[in-house]
Amino acid sequence: MNVLARAFTQEPDGDGRRVRQELSALIGAETSAGSVESEVWRRAAAAPGDSLFRRLLADALTEAARTRPPLMAGLVRLARSSPRPAVQPRAVTGTSGGHGNTIDGAAQLYGPTVQARDVQGGIHIHAAPVPASPSPAFRPSVPRQLRSVPGHFAGRESELGGLDRLLVQKPGSSQLLVVVSGPAGVGKTTLVSKWLHSVGEEFPDGQMYADLRGHVNLGTEPAGTVSATGPAEAAGPATPTEILGQFLRALGVVSVPADLAEQASLWRSVTAGLRMAVMLDNAFTAAQVRPLLPGGPDGLVVVTSRRRLTGLGVDGAVFRPLGVLDPAASLELLAHGVGSRRTAGELRAAREVVALCAGLPLALCLASARLAARPRQSLRTLADALARDAGPLTVLEIEGEAAVRNALDASYTVLTADAARLYRRLGLLPVGTFDVRTAAAACGVSVGSAEGPLDELIEANLVEDIGPDVCRFHDLVRAHARDRAARDESESARTETLRRVCDWFLATVTAAEERLTPAQFTLPRDYLYPSDLPLPFSDDAGALAWLDGHRLDLMAFVRIASDSGWDDCAWQLVDAAWPLFLRRRHYDLWIEAHEIGLAAARRAGNSTAERQMLNSGAIGLDAAGRIDDAIVWYEESLRAARAAGDVRDEGQALHGLGACCRNAGRLDAAVPHLTRAIAAWESCGYLRGVALSQVVLGEIALAVDEPQRAVAYFTRARDTLTAVKDPHDTARALAFLGRARVCAGEYAPGAAQLGEALAVFTRSGSLHWQARTLEMLGESAREHGDMIMAVDAYTRALALHEVTSPADADRMRDRLESLERPPAGPSQEGVTSE
Repeated sequence: MNVLARAFTQEPDGDGRRVRQELSALIGAETSAGSVESEVWRRAAAAPGDSLFRRLLADALTEAARTRPPLMAGLVRLARSSPRPAVQPRAVTGTSGGHGNTIDGAAQLYGPTVQARDVQGGIHIHAAPVPASPSPAFRPSVPRQLRSVPGHFAGRESELGGLDRLLVQKPGSSQLLVVVSGPAGVGKTTLVSKWLHSVGEEFPDGQMYADLRGHVNLGTEPAGTVSATGPAEAAGPATPTEILGQFLRALGVVSVPADLAEQASLWRSVTAGLRMAVMLDNAFTAAQVRPLLPGGPDGLVVVTSRRRLTGLGVDGAVFRPLGVLDPAASLELLAHGVGSRRTAGELRAAREVVALCAGLPLALCLASARLAARPRQSLRTLADALARDAGPLTVLEIEGEAAVRNALDASYTVLTADAARLYRRLGLLPVGTFDVRTAAAACGVSVGSAEGPLDELIEANLVEDIGPDVCRFHDLVRAHARDRAARDESESARTETLRRVCDWFLATVTAAEERLTPAQFTLPRDYLYPSDLPLPFSDDAGALAWLDGHRLDLMAFVRIASDSGWDDCAWQLVDAAWPLFLRRRHYDLWIEAHEIGLAAARRAGNSTAERQMLNSGAIGLDAAGRIDDAIVWYEESLRAARAAGDVRDEGQALHGLGACCRNAGRLDAAVPHLTRAIAAWESCGYLRGVALSQVVLGEIALAVDEPQRAVAYFTRARDTLTAVKDPHDTARALAFLGRARVCAGEYAPGAAQLGEALAVFTRSGSLHWQARTLEMLGESAREHGDMIMAVDAYTRALALHEVTSPADADRMRDRLESLERPPAGPSQEGVTSE
């Protein structure tokens, strides 16, 4: 600290007088009247030429500043506020004992100097004559250590705005601590650097930067955590001791204590009154960060990490997870490096490159650098290379440096063994999202045993949690996890992982089937790895929502099972998903799944499963409007059933043929098939099948304007389905019964029954039958002259059909447009029987 030198040696009408006045005000504000330091200041000011008083004052201020952070901060600020003379010290012996704090020789002290720990006699400032024109080289330097921002920066307006709002809303009573976390290569350092540069004027006392090296390569195998206070090593994360020494020296502290606790205390004292921003880049743990937090309420600390550092929540941290760039910003970033003219000329290929880089800024920058280094290479060539088997992790290398892979390897190597194994095995799965049950199935452990490793992956930002118990991989992270599985897992372990999850899916889908369609005939299931994991649902709506939310994952496992030769698993997965196909009407998946399941059943030589696939697959073909194809499947099933002597399956095929004829408008051909189906089912005691055929006969009666006969069919069907405890099909029969009663002139009771059925379908989550029932309500209201209700019902039905069936949605639009025309009478055309 050269404050006293400037206060007593500069010209009284120049900077010296200003420093003397400010020092007087600081001492007056931060010391009590009559104290030792205030009395010594009064004597020193009265005798500016007496060096003894200056030394005594230095001793007194040193002791006071040790326990008064505002005084320490004020002295540091004042030291920076004016030109600094070169100070030529001489040997001095402290006044409080024989072991003085000695500065001698040819030392030159520039700017604030603090010597702490075992100080005898305090801090001594020795002045030399001030040069007539102080050199700018001696002006105090405010630390501005932030890294520069790359010229290629795109997007992130929302994230930058969010950080701005945090600063504006910062309470005056505490410093602001922000943790920006995200996966490797997502642009955390760049974002924070850009933001801190933009708000630099808010922090006149400096901007500090330290790379905590949280994810350097610690070895080739997953390890545990790293001590936050161990020795600083270039091969490991930076220790707080290393960083505090760097920070204190940057603020002019020459003698830095060796003890971490004393360093942290001194750091807080020095920064207590400073408006300073600190960027702690690439942190590994909260323990590594906590000693580096400055003192006082005016500071800002921003931490970046691949881990979430949730432990800093106890320190008042605000957490800001950083995701990948959106497609527009990704394309802009690619164009920055490649050139906008080049990307515009191959816009489609550029978009493919962006998609394959999955919005990861590091990958996009590597892609643009690769293209910039090859001006004759087309974007199409790069897009094709990224899409090939080698994948983006291999293609995105610059001069042999696999930057994306290396970054992810650094995150992987610090995982515990259990978390690393889970990471690899999750990478093998063909799922878009997963939960802790999936994780447990992949590793063959309990949910409780899987929770810790999964939490570790989330904390490390290798896995993103996107909702309650819903996680996912970033595309490039998934590729890395799959790559590590190929390297670190045996082929048998990889195969076992996939089969375990296939079996868990089969058990879970079967449980949903049994809950949603308890009266449905179910074939036996075969498990190589039986699962006792808890179910992810507890009611009908939850079961259907789970099936619908995992339909693409289900299809992926159907394909894997088929490709792996697990034929029984393949067709059983398809069979178990029946409630999903029936109630959600995803026709493309319905048909593809049954094509795969049928082939698998035939390879397995299971004729019963083959007929099951033919019958349930034909229902999907019929519902999708492919009636001729459906008839072919039903006829194959009928022949197979008769050859096997299976009367129940014979009745199913006949019922399906009757429904197809009805939906094709061939009503006369439909009735004989349905009559024979009823006879077959009655002969084997399958009463549910009898009722289902009666529902179709009732629909035919409505179509030929015989509502009373339709009422009779629907009433018998409803009663039978109620007796066999089939709530879904009971509600279907009830809806048709309500519609038939309206057509028979009983509008009020018929509309009430339609409302009852709608409530059942709404509770169960059956979108298709909600829409169908609303359609019948709308038609009934239209015939009754209630156009307001008709429009409301049709509009609600249209919204549901748009989710489940584009063809039905088009038909509903026609109905809405026809409301201005008078009704043409009862109509049931264009709808399927299932």
